[in-house]
Amino acid sequence: MSGLIVHEWISKAGGSEKVLDAFTEIYPDADIRCLWSDVNDRYADRNVHETWMARTPLRKSKAVALPFMPVTWAIPPKKDFEWVLTSSHLFAHHARVMNGSLPARKFSYVHTPARYLWSSDLDERGANPAIRAVAPLFRVIDKAASKSTFEFAANSEFIRKRIQTTWGCDAKVIYPPVDVARIQSVADWSDFVTGDERRVLDSLPTNFILGASRFVPYKRLDLVIEAGLASSLPVVIAGSGPGLRMLRERADESGIPVIFVERPSDEMLFALYQRAMVFVFPAIEDFGIMPVEAMACGTPVVVNAVGGASESVNAPIAGVAIEEFTGRAIADAVYNSAGIERDVVSENARRFSLQRFKTEIAEWISRGNSI
Repeated sequence: MSGLIVHEWISKAGGSEKVLDAFTEIYPDADIRCLWSDVNDRYADRNVHETWMARTPLRKSKAVALPFMPVTWAIPPKKDFEWVLTSSHLFAHHARVMNGSLPARKFSYVHTPARYLWSSDLDERGANPAIRAVAPLFRVIDKAASKSTFEFAANSEFIRKRIQTTWGCDAKVIYPPVDVARIQSVADWSDFVTGDERRVLDSLPTNFILGASRFVPYKRLDLVIEAGLASSLPVVIAGSGPGLRMLRERADESGIPVIFVERPSDEMLFALYQRAMVFVFPAIEDFGIMPVEAMACGTPVVVNAVGGASESVNAPIAGVAIEEFTGRAIADAVYNSAGIERDVVSENARRFSLQRFKTEIAEWISRGNSI
């Protein structure tokens, strides 16, 4: 059966791109459709169809491009397909695809209903005046477009409930893929860390709390520093982003050792996971891949009780989920997590393997197409 994979836009890296990669491996003959691609050679052996937006300056500003997206997805590709699988965190599930005179059967894998529109309290981009002005209208359009999907899958129970609340639709939970096998194939990732990263790694204290993500406000890396302060432990923060200056200022105020590792390689990040006493992840995430990566390394995690990350931790099996990252609560969470057997933690992470994801997606699509 001829199939089409639809993705919002193709970036160099990201959790949704890992899902897209898995989709292309499951369906090697399927075409790909996206608004635009920033990685021209990523799928060189595939038919990748970009929309008209790829040839305009709109691709450089998602906020400015947003009002044009629903009408763009409403334009069907010239080629017909029997089924379509969307990877959606904004409007990709709106995609109109035809099978002759009828719509193609559509399956939508949802990372989240558009946070810009439906959960602006969890995403600072929703505060953009232009987005706030159009949000009421686009919520109506978004809910109406959801009815064109034959079946939904959500990347967590947290998102399944959000789909019910926003669109009034049910969804099957299929957790996203994490390359657990690759992470666990190396006993000591520090053996593969070289150059300046090696010198940084060798200089780190024996016991430390690790935080890692993009340096943006909603990731709440400032609370990782609070965790170190409450626990009297050094902190290592890895990542990059515009919030670095503010995080450095908070680190200076804290009075505890805080080491920043900017733009770590995969090898460095995995080595940091392995060496950390605990990985602290305060963000309210739709799922949260980084806590699973940390668990794959055997490192227990402390996560926010709200959001998808609490589902992967399976507390108290592989860590602790808490509602407040302050004082005694976070100190207790750090020390209670640190006492968990690392073999148990790494075993818990295997529930989110890439192969498991591929199997569940293939079975979901196959069953739906046989109805």
